Amino acid sequence: MARNNECIAMLLAGGQGSRLGILTHQTAKPAVPFGGKYRIIDFPLSNCVNSGIYTVGVLTQYQPLELNDYIGNGEPWDLDRTSGGVHVLSPYQQIEGTDWYKGTANSIYQNIHFIDKYNPEYVVVLSGDHIYKMDYDKMLQFHKDQGAAATIAMREVEWKEASRFGLMIVNDDGTISEFEEKPAHPRSNKASMGIYVFTWAKLREYLIADEANPESSNDFGKDVIPAMHEAGEKMVAYQFDGYWRDVGTIESLWEANMDILSPTSGINLNDPNWTIFAKSANAAPQFISTEAKVTDSMVTEGCEVEGTVDHSVLFPNSIVEEGATVSYSIVMPGAVVKKGAVIEYSIVAENAVIDCGAHVGASPEDTDEDAWGVTVIGNDVTIGEKSIVPANVQVAENVKEGTTYESK
Repeated sequence: MARNNECIAMLLAGGQGSRLGILTHQTAKPAVPFGGKYRIIDFPLSNCVNSGIYTVGVLTQYQPLELNDYIGNGEPWDLDRTSGGVHVLSPYQQIEGTDWYKGTANSIYQNIHFIDKYNPEYVVVLSGDHIYKMDYDKMLQFHKDQGAAATIAMREVEWKEASRFGLMIVNDDGTISEFEEKPAHPRSNKASMGIYVFTWAKLREYLIADEANPESSNDFGKDVIPAMHEAGEKMVAYQFDGYWRDVGTIESLWEANMDILSPTSGINLNDPNWTIFAKSANAAPQFISTEAKVTDSMVTEGCEVEGTVDHSVLFPNSIVEEGATVSYSIVMPGAVVKKGAVIEYSIVAENAVIDCGAHVGASPEDTDEDAWGVTVIGNDVTIGEKSIVPANVQVAENVKEGTTYESK
């Protein structure tokens, strides 16, 4: 295991997350709820402490308040430490002026002094929108054994999906010979996971050079990593075969939540050897009435269920009243599904209210293939009594009772 501060982690958590639509209008993507009791950021933070990395910089920018409040002093992840611990790093006023983070590489560049303070030999750079369990210490040891300047986590994807990813052509010895960024006709199915280990002295040098280049977009994948490769630095791929999902879209977030309901296809959240830590809600035990019917679902503390819940994930303090039905859906904290309402194939965000007799979403079987998609109800939105919200829409404003929602 890495010695204290031999390796520190920098967690990129500042992106707008526009592909998550209304779920990130007021919330940073890593703070979006996941899996009944977690936030997305719980996974990389927990991976760090389980891997023996106890100094973590979390780089925030877009809508940081809820994320900052959630992280707090880091106590739920054992990161409330006098030496190291978790640090929320936002852009700040400098002598030469203020700058938002211009790209992933620039966000690390702006925090060179923070990293130098700990004088690490290695830096792990992580994304804040992935659901997975990974031992970074094994990846670090691979990096050391290879004597690499950069190690990139890699997983093989289906060939039909390969053009959606940044790809690597990898030699038999694990070194990377070529990169392809979302090619139309891929020559490899080895996809970069956006998880990196760098030798800090090398990365520092290339970050400074990248910042001095006015033509650069200051991005790791587009600029810094290609520059290191072109300069002949040793770059290797580290193969990862466990569960991993980028939850940067509505569909992938919904699918990942559905995955956890399957012990064979999803991530194991009950592994005592690799706990996913979270800042748990202060909620009473769940209540499931004698009239309720709950099958193949995750129902967390504080929930009240008197209706029917099937293949769904209910977050703390959500309510499903008598006669209501929730199927293949995600109901986030504090949301209420009232009597006779039906929710299917939907995400209902925090504190939303689905009023009596309303119908939200539709199954793929009941919708034209080209028109189907997951329906999303935004934070604090009320769907009026007996109103209808079809498949594949995002609702950010209240819907009047007895109406059918039409997207604008």
